[in-house]
Amino acid sequence: MTSPIMSESEVRAAVEREMPGVRADLERLVRIPGIAFEGFDHSHVERSAEAVAELLRGCGLDVDIVRSGGQPAVIGRRPAPPGAPTVLLYAHHDVQPVGDLSLWESDPFEPVERDGRLYARGAADDKAGIMAHVAALRAYGDALPVGVVLFIEGEEEYGSDSLEQLLADHRDKITSDVIVIADSGNWDIGVPALTTSLRGIVNCFVEVRTLDHAVHSGMFGGAVPDALTALVRLLATLHDDAGDVAVDGLVGREGATVDYPEDRVRAEAGLAEGVQFIGTGRITDRLWTKPALAVLGIDAPATGEAPNALVPAAKAKLSIRLAPGDDPKRAYAAVRAHLEEHAPWGAQVTVSFEHDGDPCVIDASGPMFDAARSAFRTAWDGTAPVDIGVGGSIPFIATFQEMFPKAAILVTGVEDPHARAHGPNESLHLGEFARVCLAEALLLRNVAAAGS
Repeated sequence: MTSPIMSESEVRAAVEREMPGVRADLERLVRIPGIAFEGFDHSHVERSAEAVAELLRGCGLDVDIVRSGGQPAVIGRRPAPPGAPTVLLYAHHDVQPVGDLSLWESDPFEPVERDGRLYARGAADDKAGIMAHVAALRAYGDALPVGVVLFIEGEEEYGSDSLEQLLADHRDKITSDVIVIADSGNWDIGVPALTTSLRGIVNCFVEVRTLDHAVHSGMFGGAVPDALTALVRLLATLHDDAGDVAVDGLVGREGATVDYPEDRVRAEAGLAEGVQFIGTGRITDRLWTKPALAVLGIDAPATGEAPNALVPAAKAKLSIRLAPGDDPKRAYAAVRAHLEEHAPWGAQVTVSFEHDGDPCVIDASGPMFDAARSAFRTAWDGTAPVDIGVGGSIPFIATFQEMFPKAAILVTGVEDPHARAHGPNESLHLGEFARVCLAEALLLRNVAAAGS
């Protein structure tokens, strides 16, 4: 006999009861430095997968640790009650490298609470996403009103290279009616959001060579170009004077309706005093629905070690964020053509591809999205969620859309504008995290009602 669906007040009380244990397990997870990038100790990624598997088994799920040539993912399953839908809950257990340790105010893998926020690498992105799923499952216990599949990936931060194969290999285990991807964020502290568009990405390298070897800058400077100056001139052609991307062939679009005040953007980005914004049009269009291009790094002599010599070769890494509707392969070809055509002084230019990912747009209409919005409104005490775009990329969402075209895809998350995911001093707002956990539990209840 199927258990009756818990009331809203019962769900609220159950989530509140579970939050201390959820917080403790979140802290245990973030102490594991599971970085999937090359050059890091991947035994920690294995430990992280095992820890997640243990958490899911504790929720009564049948659990497998799987891989398809990459890092381990965790799949946990629990069948649906008769007539109820199945919900796939996604998060990832790997984290970004910490970068310069001197910029962290505390050990990145030792969680510390300050002013209502939990500071640690992965505290927001995305181990809190895992624990939001666990919190909802623990709140229901044996009275779970839907079937669930938890898919916890192990290399999202490194590009999800094996994800498509993983989904294909285990498709029969993860087919669902609703997919909840807990890897985005909310509009503000106190204002929930559904993410309905994300930009795509192309990362590539451009190398400029002007000489076979370094030569004396006094003997040859003035007639012979150095590669670093040539590279700088080449990179400068990628934007026009207003700061818009100047590469022909990249798609841009308008249409974002949320108001994003410039002073808020300035504060959240930490823009230095006097620095102006770049680009034209609405701020939300520039951040969400138009292409962006950034120079992520340059290989050249460090200033403290640079001799008085003309640099023969210099290399830069570029990241291009693509507007929804663009195609990564076409965009890479456009950027490559631009770089090759704008080589200064006949310099030799070599462009090489690193990785890419598709943008996506989600039609956030229908009963499952209504169920989500209702859950958010309740968890945030009457504040309605807003639909937002995200300038970042979650390329695998397009893969989920292609493989499961009938499933409603809900992109949610635990981050807020001050979370600093990927940067030093990443943190999680604990009050908002509690709301996220309640919202997910209510979402499962609402989905069960909508799908019955």
